[in-house]
Amino acid sequence: MMPDLAVPPVCDALPNPRGGAVRTAEMWLDAADDALGRHADIAVPMSSAAAALAEAGWLPAARFAGQLAQAALLVGTEPTSAGLRAALRDFRLTVARHNLREQACSPILFEHYRMLRAQSAADLGTPVPADALALVGRAVPPATLRPMPAAAVARLRARYEQALLAALRAHAPSDPALDEIDACMTELAGDDAPYDFWRLAAACMRALRASGAPELKRFVARVNLLLGEHARGRRVASPELVRETAALLWRDFALFGAAAEDVALVDVLHDYGLTVDWHVAGTSASEALWEADASRAELDAVAVAPTRKLGVVTVNAHAYEDFLQTADASMAELSVDPGAADAGAAWRAADAAYRVGAAACALGLGHTALLADTLGLAWRRVAHGAGFGDGGLSAHRHATDMMRAALLKIAAGVPPPDLTAACAALGATLGATQGGAGHA
Repeated sequence: MMPDLAVPPVCDALPNPRGGAVRTAEMWLDAADDALGRHADIAVPMSSAAAALAEAGWLPAARFAGQLAQAALLVGTEPTSAGLRAALRDFRLTVARHNLREQACSPILFEHYRMLRAQSAADLGTPVPADALALVGRAVPPATLRPMPAAAVARLRARYEQALLAALRAHAPSDPALDEIDACMTELAGDDAPYDFWRLAAACMRALRASGAPELKRFVARVNLLLGEHARGRRVASPELVRETAALLWRDFALFGAAAEDVALVDVLHDYGLTVDWHVAGTSASEALWEADASRAELDAVAVAPTRKLGVVTVNAHAYEDFLQTADASMAELSVDPGAADAGAAWRAADAAYRVGAAACALGLGHTALLADTLGLAWRRVAHGAGFGDGGLSAHRHATDMMRAALLKIAAGVPPPDLTAACAALGATLGATQGGAGHA
Protein backbone atom coordinates (compact mmCIF):
# COMPACT_ATOMS: atom_id res chain seq x y z
CA MET A 1 0.00 0.00 0.00
CA MET A 2 1.26 3.48 -0.84
CA PRO A 3 1.39 6.12 1.91
CA ASP A 4 -1.19 8.87 1.90
CA LEU A 5 -0.14 11.13 -0.99
CA ALA A 6 -1.94 14.05 0.62
CA VAL A 7 0.99 14.27 3.01
CA PRO A 8 3.70 16.54 1.59
CA PRO A 9 6.54 14.25 0.44
CA VAL A 10 10.11 14.52 1.63
CA CYS A 11 12.26 15.94 -1.15
CA ASP A 12 15.78 14.70 -0.53
CA ALA A 13 15.97 12.87 -3.86
CA LEU A 14 13.93 11.83 -6.86
CA PRO A 15 11.77 8.72 -6.59
CA ASN A 16 12.93 5.60 -8.41
CA PRO A 17 9.85 4.75 -10.51
CA ARG A 18 11.11 1.34 -11.60
CA GLY A 19 12.73 0.41 -8.30
CA GLY A 20 11.81 -2.67 -6.33
CA ALA A 21 9.37 -2.58 -3.44
CA VAL A 22 9.31 -4.50 -0.17
CA ARG A 23 5.54 -4.87 0.16
CA THR A 24 5.73 -6.68 3.49
CA ALA A 25 7.67 -3.79 5.01
CA GLU A 26 5.21 -1.25 3.57
CA MET A 27 2.36 -3.24 5.09
CA TRP A 28 4.00 -3.23 8.53
CA LEU A 29 4.77 0.49 8.26
CA ASP A 30 1.11 1.15 7.46
CA ALA A 31 0.16 -0.91 10.52
CA ALA A 32 2.59 1.08 12.67
CA ASP A 33 1.16 4.36 11.40
CA ASP A 34 -2.37 3.18 12.19
CA ALA A 35 -1.29 2.11 15.69
CA LEU A 36 0.41 5.44 16.21
CA GLY A 37 -2.80 7.24 15.38
CA ARG A 38 -4.54 5.22 18.09
CA HIS A 39 -1.71 5.74 20.63
CA ALA A 40 -1.16 1.98 20.53
CA ASP A 41 2.15 0.09 20.60
CA ILE A 42 4.11 0.32 17.34
CA ALA A 43 7.20 -1.63 18.46
CA VAL A 44 6.02 -4.96 17.02
CA PRO A 45 5.07 -3.71 13.52
CA MET A 46 8.23 -1.59 13.37
CA SER A 47 10.42 -4.57 14.30
CA SER A 48 8.66 -6.66 11.66
CA ALA A 49 9.24 -3.93 9.06
CA ALA A 50 12.91 -3.78 10.05
CA ALA A 51 13.25 -7.55 9.57
CA ALA A 52 11.69 -7.42 6.10
CA LEU A 53 13.91 -4.52 5.06
CA ALA A 54 16.99 -6.33 6.34
CA GLU A 55 16.02 -9.45 4.38
CA ALA A 56 15.82 -7.31 1.23
CA GLY A 57 19.26 -5.85 1.92
CA TRP A 58 17.84 -2.37 2.50
CA LEU A 59 20.18 -2.06 5.46
CA PRO A 60 20.00 1.71 6.17
CA ALA A 61 16.20 1.52 6.14
CA ALA A 62 16.32 -1.55 8.38
CA ARG A 63 18.51 0.29 10.87
CA PHE A 64 16.17 3.30 10.85
CA ALA A 65 13.13 1.08 11.37
CA GLY A 66 14.88 -0.68 14.24
CA GLN A 67 15.60 2.66 15.89
CA LEU A 68 11.94 3.63 15.53
CA ALA A 69 11.01 0.36 17.23
CA GLN A 70 13.38 1.16 20.11
CA ALA A 71 11.93 4.65 20.43
CA ALA A 72 8.43 3.19 20.59
CA LEU A 73 9.46 0.98 23.51
CA LEU A 74 10.75 4.02 25.39
CA VAL A 75 7.52 5.91 24.77
CA GLY A 76 5.48 3.06 26.25
CA THR A 77 1.79 3.84 26.62
CA GLU A 78 2.21 7.60 26.81
CA PRO A 79 0.97 9.77 23.93
CA THR A 80 3.51 9.70 21.16
CA SER A 81 5.70 12.72 20.56
CA ALA A 82 5.40 14.81 17.44
CA GLY A 83 8.99 13.89 16.62
CA LEU A 84 8.24 10.17 16.50
CA ARG A 85 5.17 10.76 14.34
CA ALA A 86 7.15 12.94 11.91
CA ALA A 87 9.95 10.37 11.74
CA LEU A 88 7.54 7.56 10.85
CA ARG A 89 5.73 9.72 8.29
CA ASP A 90 8.90 10.72 6.47
CA PHE A 91 10.28 7.20 6.65
CA ARG A 92 7.15 5.69 5.08
CA LEU A 93 7.31 8.17 2.24
CA THR A 94 11.00 7.52 1.67
CA VAL A 95 10.57 3.74 1.59
CA ALA A 96 7.73 4.17 -0.92
CA ARG A 97 10.05 6.10 -3.25
CA HIS A 98 12.16 2.93 -3.75
CA ASN A 99 15.39 4.92 -3.89
CA LEU A 100 17.98 2.97 -1.88
CA ARG A 101 20.56 5.76 -2.01
CA GLU A 102 18.03 8.20 -0.54
CA GLN A 103 17.35 5.79 2.31
CA ALA A 104 21.09 5.76 3.02
CA CYS A 105 21.91 9.45 2.57
CA SER A 106 18.73 11.42 3.26
CA PRO A 107 19.51 14.40 5.53
CA ILE A 108 15.88 14.39 6.63
CA LEU A 109 16.02 10.78 7.78
CA PHE A 110 19.43 11.33 9.36
CA GLU A 111 18.09 14.19 11.49
CA HIS A 112 15.20 12.00 12.60
CA TYR A 113 17.64 9.18 13.35
CA ARG A 114 19.86 11.50 15.38
CA MET A 115 16.83 12.67 17.35
CA LEU A 116 15.69 9.09 18.00
CA ARG A 117 19.16 8.09 19.17
CA ALA A 118 19.35 11.11 21.46
CA GLN A 119 16.22 9.87 23.23
CA SER A 120 18.08 6.73 24.29
CA ALA A 121 19.78 7.07 27.66
CA ALA A 122 22.66 4.88 26.47
CA ASP A 123 23.47 7.33 23.70
CA LEU A 124 22.88 10.53 25.65
CA GLY A 125 25.46 13.10 24.64
CA THR A 126 27.09 10.82 22.03
CA PRO A 127 27.18 12.44 18.57
CA VAL A 128 25.81 10.37 15.71
CA PRO A 129 28.34 10.15 12.84
CA ALA A 130 27.30 10.91 9.27
CA ASP A 131 27.99 7.31 8.24
CA ALA A 132 25.58 5.81 10.80
CA LEU A 133 22.93 5.23 8.12
CA ALA A 134 24.86 5.86 4.90
CA LEU A 135 27.49 3.14 5.24
CA VAL A 136 25.67 0.37 7.10
CA GLY A 137 27.37 -2.91 6.20
CA ARG A 138 29.85 -1.20 3.87
CA ALA A 139 33.57 -1.77 3.99
CA VAL A 140 35.67 1.41 3.95
CA PRO A 141 39.42 0.99 3.37
CA PRO A 142 42.03 2.63 5.60
CA ALA A 143 43.51 5.99 4.66
CA THR A 144 47.11 6.89 5.37
CA LEU A 145 49.05 10.04 6.22
CA ARG A 146 52.28 10.14 4.26
CA PRO A 147 55.59 10.74 6.05
CA MET A 148 56.81 14.32 5.65
CA PRO A 149 59.64 16.36 7.16
CA ALA A 150 58.55 17.82 10.48
CA ALA A 151 59.39 21.35 9.35
CA ALA A 152 57.23 21.00 6.23
CA VAL A 153 54.25 19.74 8.23
CA ALA A 154 54.71 22.54 10.75
CA ARG A 155 54.63 25.18 7.99
CA LEU A 156 51.51 23.64 6.44
CA ARG A 157 49.82 23.43 9.81
CA ALA A 158 50.52 27.12 10.51
CA ARG A 159 49.03 28.04 7.11
CA TYR A 160 46.04 25.77 7.70
CA GLU A 161 45.25 27.16 11.14
CA GLN A 162 45.53 30.75 9.96
CA ALA A 163 43.16 30.01 7.09
CA LEU A 164 40.85 28.06 9.42
CA LEU A 165 40.37 31.06 11.71
CA ALA A 166 39.31 33.15 8.73
CA ALA A 167 37.14 30.36 7.31
CA LEU A 168 35.21 29.98 10.54
CA ARG A 169 34.17 33.64 10.20
CA ALA A 170 33.37 33.35 6.48
CA HIS A 171 29.82 33.64 5.20
CA ALA A 172 30.29 32.16 1.71
CA PRO A 173 31.81 28.88 0.46
CA SER A 174 33.88 30.86 -2.07
CA ASP A 175 35.91 32.54 0.66
CA PRO A 176 39.69 32.69 -0.13
CA ALA A 177 40.45 31.12 3.25
CA LEU A 178 38.82 27.90 2.07
CA ASP A 179 40.94 28.04 -1.08
CA GLU A 180 44.00 28.13 1.15
CA ILE A 181 42.75 25.14 3.18
CA ASP A 182 42.20 23.28 -0.08
CA ALA A 183 45.76 24.09 -1.17
CA CYS A 184 47.15 22.81 2.15
CA MET A 185 45.27 19.52 1.83
CA THR A 186 46.58 19.08 -1.72
CA GLU A 187 50.17 19.60 -0.56
CA LEU A 188 49.69 17.19 2.32
CA ALA A 189 48.41 14.45 0.02
CA GLY A 190 51.18 14.71 -2.54
CA ASP A 191 51.02 12.91 -5.88
CA ASP A 192 49.78 9.44 -6.77
CA ALA A 193 48.33 8.61 -3.35
CA PRO A 194 44.86 7.07 -3.90
CA TYR A 195 44.38 6.19 -0.23
CA ASP A 196 45.96 9.23 1.38
CA PHE A 197 43.44 10.76 3.79
CA TRP A 198 44.18 14.30 2.60
CA ARG A 199 43.05 13.40 -0.92
CA LEU A 200 39.75 12.18 0.54
CA ALA A 201 39.46 15.23 2.80
CA ALA A 202 40.09 17.65 -0.06
CA ALA A 203 37.43 15.94 -2.18
CA CYS A 204 34.96 16.08 0.71
CA MET A 205 35.63 19.76 1.35
CA ARG A 206 35.10 20.62 -2.33
CA ALA A 207 31.80 18.73 -2.37
CA LEU A 208 30.61 20.44 0.82
CA ARG A 209 31.57 23.84 -0.60
CA ALA A 210 29.72 23.17 -3.83
CA SER A 211 26.53 22.27 -1.99
CA GLY A 212 26.85 24.95 0.69
CA ALA A 213 26.53 22.24 3.34
CA PRO A 214 26.35 23.44 6.95
CA GLU A 215 28.84 20.73 7.99
CA LEU A 216 31.70 22.43 6.12
CA LYS A 217 33.09 24.52 8.98
CA ARG A 218 32.84 21.69 11.49
CA PHE A 219 34.59 19.39 9.04
CA VAL A 220 37.59 21.63 8.36
CA ALA A 221 37.92 22.29 12.10
CA ARG A 222 37.84 18.59 12.94
CA VAL A 223 40.39 17.80 10.24
CA ASN A 224 42.71 20.35 11.84
CA LEU A 225 42.95 18.06 14.87
CA LEU A 226 44.16 15.25 12.63
CA LEU A 227 46.72 17.59 11.08
CA GLY A 228 48.15 18.12 14.55
CA GLU A 229 48.46 14.34 14.96
CA HIS A 230 50.06 14.11 11.52
CA ALA A 231 52.67 16.61 12.67
CA ARG A 232 53.37 14.38 15.69
CA GLY A 233 54.03 11.38 13.46
CA ARG A 234 50.66 9.69 13.00
CA ARG A 235 50.59 7.64 9.77
CA VAL A 236 47.00 6.33 9.58
CA ALA A 237 43.80 8.36 9.90
CA SER A 238 41.23 7.13 12.41
CA PRO A 239 38.75 4.71 10.79
CA GLU A 240 35.83 6.68 12.26
CA LEU A 241 36.97 9.90 10.59
CA VAL A 242 37.60 8.12 7.28
CA ARG A 243 34.09 6.63 7.30
CA GLU A 244 32.44 9.93 8.18
CA THR A 245 34.42 11.80 5.53
CA ALA A 246 33.49 9.25 2.86
CA ALA A 247 29.83 9.50 3.87
CA LEU A 248 29.83 13.31 3.67
CA LEU A 249 31.50 13.21 0.25
CA TRP A 250 28.99 10.66 -1.03
CA ARG A 251 25.81 12.25 0.32
CA ASP A 252 24.83 14.84 -2.29
CA PHE A 253 26.15 12.77 -5.19
CA ALA A 254 24.13 9.78 -3.99
CA LEU A 255 20.98 11.91 -3.75
CA PHE A 256 21.26 14.06 -6.86
CA GLY A 257 23.80 12.38 -9.12
CA ALA A 258 27.02 13.78 -10.54
CA ALA A 259 27.76 16.04 -13.50
CA ALA A 260 30.72 15.95 -15.88
CA GLU A 261 32.68 18.47 -13.82
CA ASP A 262 32.49 16.13 -10.80
CA VAL A 263 34.51 13.32 -12.38
CA ALA A 264 37.54 13.76 -10.08
CA LEU A 265 35.37 13.60 -6.97
CA VAL A 266 33.51 10.54 -8.26
CA ASP A 267 36.88 8.87 -8.87
CA VAL A 268 37.65 9.32 -5.17
CA LEU A 269 34.26 7.80 -4.28
CA HIS A 270 35.00 4.79 -6.48
CA ASP A 271 38.26 4.24 -4.61
CA TYR A 272 36.18 3.94 -1.43
CA GLY A 273 33.59 1.55 -2.86
CA LEU A 274 30.82 4.10 -3.52
CA THR A 275 28.98 4.76 -6.78
CA VAL A 276 26.69 7.48 -8.16
CA ASP A 277 24.39 8.10 -11.08
CA TRP A 278 25.26 10.70 -13.71
CA HIS A 279 22.95 13.51 -14.74
CA VAL A 280 22.89 16.75 -16.64
CA ALA A 281 22.48 19.55 -14.13
CA GLY A 282 19.61 21.96 -14.69
CA THR A 283 18.09 24.97 -13.02
CA SER A 284 16.12 24.74 -9.79
CA ALA A 285 12.95 25.29 -11.80
CA SER A 286 13.72 22.41 -14.13
CA GLU A 287 14.62 20.29 -11.10
CA ALA A 288 11.18 20.95 -9.60
CA LEU A 289 9.50 20.09 -12.92
CA TRP A 290 11.57 16.93 -13.13
CA GLU A 291 10.48 16.03 -9.60
CA ALA A 292 6.80 16.45 -10.48
CA ASP A 293 7.17 14.40 -13.66
CA ALA A 294 9.02 11.67 -11.78
CA SER A 295 6.26 11.49 -9.17
CA ARG A 296 3.65 11.05 -11.91
CA ALA A 297 5.85 8.48 -13.62
CA GLU A 298 6.11 6.53 -10.38
CA LEU A 299 2.34 6.30 -10.05
CA ASP A 300 2.02 5.25 -13.69
CA ALA A 301 4.78 2.66 -13.34
CA VAL A 302 3.21 1.12 -10.26
CA ALA A 303 -0.22 1.06 -11.89
CA VAL A 304 0.58 -0.57 -15.24
CA ALA A 305 4.00 -2.25 -15.20
CA PRO A 306 4.27 -6.04 -14.88
CA THR A 307 6.17 -7.21 -11.81
CA ARG A 308 8.18 -10.21 -10.61
CA LYS A 309 8.91 -11.47 -7.11
CA LEU A 310 12.49 -12.03 -6.00
CA GLY A 311 12.06 -13.06 -2.40
CA VAL A 312 10.65 -10.18 -0.40
CA VAL A 313 11.39 -7.69 -3.20
CA THR A 314 8.80 -7.06 -5.92
CA VAL A 315 10.62 -5.77 -9.00
CA ASN A 316 9.51 -4.01 -12.16
CA ALA A 317 9.71 -6.59 -14.97
CA HIS A 318 11.23 -4.14 -17.48
CA ALA A 319 13.88 -3.01 -15.01
CA TYR A 320 14.56 -6.67 -14.21
CA GLU A 321 15.30 -7.40 -17.87
CA ASP A 322 17.60 -4.36 -18.05
CA PHE A 323 19.44 -5.59 -14.96
CA LEU A 324 19.96 -9.02 -16.51
CA GLN A 325 21.49 -7.41 -19.60
CA THR A 326 23.89 -5.40 -17.44
CA ALA A 327 24.85 -8.49 -15.44
CA ASP A 328 25.36 -10.60 -18.56
CA ALA A 329 27.57 -7.93 -20.16
CA SER A 330 29.68 -7.71 -17.00
CA MET A 331 30.07 -11.42 -16.27
CA ALA A 332 33.31 -11.94 -18.20
CA GLU A 333 35.14 -9.12 -16.42
CA LEU A 334 33.81 -10.27 -13.05
CA SER A 335 35.05 -13.81 -13.64
CA VAL A 336 38.73 -12.86 -13.91
CA ASP A 337 40.97 -14.53 -11.32
CA PRO A 338 42.18 -11.76 -8.99
CA GLY A 339 45.43 -13.64 -8.41
CA ALA A 340 46.36 -13.51 -12.09
CA ALA A 341 44.86 -10.18 -13.19
CA ASP A 342 47.03 -7.32 -14.44
CA ALA A 343 46.18 -3.67 -13.76
CA GLY A 344 44.11 -3.33 -16.95
CA ALA A 345 41.97 -6.36 -16.10
CA ALA A 346 41.56 -5.08 -12.54
CA TRP A 347 40.28 -1.71 -13.73
CA ARG A 348 37.81 -3.40 -16.09
CA ALA A 349 36.62 -5.73 -13.34
CA ALA A 350 36.13 -2.81 -10.95
CA ASP A 351 34.06 -0.95 -13.54
CA ALA A 352 32.01 -4.09 -14.22
CA ALA A 353 31.35 -4.64 -10.52
CA TYR A 354 30.23 -1.05 -10.06
CA ARG A 355 27.89 -1.32 -13.07
CA VAL A 356 26.26 -4.38 -11.52
CA GLY A 357 26.13 -2.69 -8.13
CA ALA A 358 24.44 0.42 -9.50
CA ALA A 359 21.95 -1.68 -11.49
CA ALA A 360 21.15 -3.87 -8.47
CA CYS A 361 20.69 -0.76 -6.32
CA ALA A 362 18.25 0.69 -8.86
CA LEU A 363 16.34 -2.60 -8.98
CA GLY A 364 16.10 -2.82 -5.19
CA LEU A 365 18.35 -5.85 -4.66
CA GLY A 366 20.26 -4.46 -1.71
CA HIS A 367 22.44 -7.46 -0.80
CA THR A 368 23.54 -7.96 -4.40
CA ALA A 369 24.32 -4.26 -4.76
CA LEU A 370 26.41 -4.26 -1.58
CA LEU A 371 28.50 -7.28 -2.57
CA ALA A 372 29.03 -5.87 -6.07
CA ASP A 373 30.22 -2.57 -4.62
CA THR A 374 32.57 -4.39 -2.24
CA LEU A 375 33.98 -6.35 -5.18
CA GLY A 376 34.41 -3.06 -7.04
CA LEU A 377 36.36 -1.73 -4.06
CA ALA A 378 38.54 -4.86 -3.96
CA TRP A 379 39.30 -4.62 -7.67
CA ARG A 380 40.13 -0.89 -7.40
CA ARG A 381 42.67 -1.72 -4.73
CA VAL A 382 44.17 -4.44 -6.94
CA ALA A 383 44.40 -1.91 -9.78
CA HIS A 384 46.16 0.55 -7.47
CA GLY A 385 48.62 -2.15 -6.41
CA ALA A 386 47.34 -2.20 -2.82
CA GLY A 387 47.53 -6.00 -2.66
CA PHE A 388 45.64 -8.36 -0.36
CA GLY A 389 45.63 -8.79 3.38
CA ASP A 390 45.63 -12.19 5.09
CA GLY A 391 43.15 -14.43 3.32
CA GLY A 392 42.31 -11.65 0.90
CA LEU A 393 42.82 -13.57 -2.31
CA SER A 394 40.66 -16.45 -1.08
CA ALA A 395 37.94 -14.06 0.12
CA HIS A 396 38.00 -12.21 -3.22
CA ARG A 397 37.60 -15.46 -5.14
CA HIS A 398 34.81 -16.64 -2.84
CA ALA A 399 32.97 -13.32 -3.17
CA THR A 400 33.30 -13.56 -6.96
CA ASP A 401 31.82 -17.07 -6.89
CA MET A 402 28.98 -15.88 -4.66
CA MET A 403 28.27 -12.96 -6.99
CA ARG A 404 28.20 -15.24 -10.02
CA ALA A 405 25.83 -17.63 -8.22
CA ALA A 406 23.60 -14.74 -7.17
CA LEU A 407 23.37 -13.37 -10.70
CA LEU A 408 22.51 -16.80 -12.09
CA LYS A 409 19.77 -17.26 -9.50
CA ILE A 410 18.35 -13.79 -10.21
CA ALA A 411 18.34 -14.63 -13.93
CA ALA A 412 16.35 -17.77 -13.11
CA GLY A 413 13.84 -15.72 -11.15
CA VAL A 414 15.08 -17.09 -7.82
CA PRO A 415 16.06 -14.88 -4.86
CA PRO A 416 19.84 -14.69 -4.47
CA PRO A 417 21.48 -16.45 -1.51
CA ASP A 418 22.50 -14.60 1.63
CA LEU A 419 25.56 -12.58 0.63
CA THR A 420 26.25 -10.94 3.99
CA ALA A 421 29.03 -13.29 5.08
CA ALA A 422 30.88 -13.09 1.75
CA CYS A 423 30.67 -9.31 1.78
CA ALA A 424 31.89 -9.06 5.38
CA ALA A 425 34.76 -11.51 4.80
CA LEU A 426 36.00 -9.64 1.73
CA GLY A 427 35.70 -6.27 3.46
CA ALA A 428 37.69 -7.51 6.45
CA THR A 429 40.62 -8.56 4.26
CA LEU A 430 40.83 -5.10 2.71
CA GLY A 431 41.97 -3.69 6.02
CA ALA A 432 38.60 -2.00 6.12
CA THR A 433 36.17 -0.97 8.81
CA GLN A 434 32.55 -1.94 8.35
CA GLY A 435 29.30 -0.52 9.63
CA GLY A 436 27.22 -3.15 11.39
CA ALA A 437 24.16 -4.42 9.61
CA GLY A 438 21.98 -4.55 12.70
CA HIS A 439 18.62 -2.87 13.01
CA ALA A 440 19.62 -0.24 15.53
